[in-house]
Amino acid sequence: MNFLILACVASVAIAAPQYSYGVPAESSEEVAAPQTSYGAPRAASSEEVEFVPILKDDRVHEEDGTYNFDFEAANGIRFSQAGSPDGDDDAVIKAGEYSYTAPDGTEVHVKFVADENGFQPQSDVLPVAPEFPHPIPQFVLDQIAFAAEEDAAAARAAEEDSDEVAAPSTLYGRPN
Repeated sequence: MNFLILACVASVAIAAPQYSYGVPAESSEEVAAPQTSYGAPRAASSEEVEFVPILKDDRVHEEDGTYNFDFEAANGIRFSQAGSPDGDDDAVIKAGEYSYTAPDGTEVHVKFVADENGFQPQSDVLPVAPEFPHPIPQFVLDQIAFAAEEDAAAARAAEEDSDEVAAPSTLYGRPN
């Protein structure tokens, strides 16, 4: 029983939050209080962290679930989005755009829609699939068209059969 209590106390001690106060263990300096905010981590080197002012931050949330969001920072990052609960099961449909300058100096501008078909971005900087490497032969296209016609005919036949009500059978088996 004592071992069980000792194991519980040890596990609680190990699970307790471990604070890093930024002072090396061998230092005899006074230990500062732990950081209680969730801001960006401090730079590990002597490099200065750039402060980027926010130029615009407009947020509008309506009671029906629609919203608009506009954000702009001094370093050229812009983001705007609007959404409303119009999808299946009140899923939120979103549309918007964002832009920024890439590290290589390229201006990136992306427009997007997010709905029941997923996230659909549009931009000149997004990769494009290569064209099909060779033309499709005509006999293959003819076969695809023939298969589509067969599928359509089968669907029409199934639809016609489902419209007719089958009469009960007059051929019953012999009694046992």
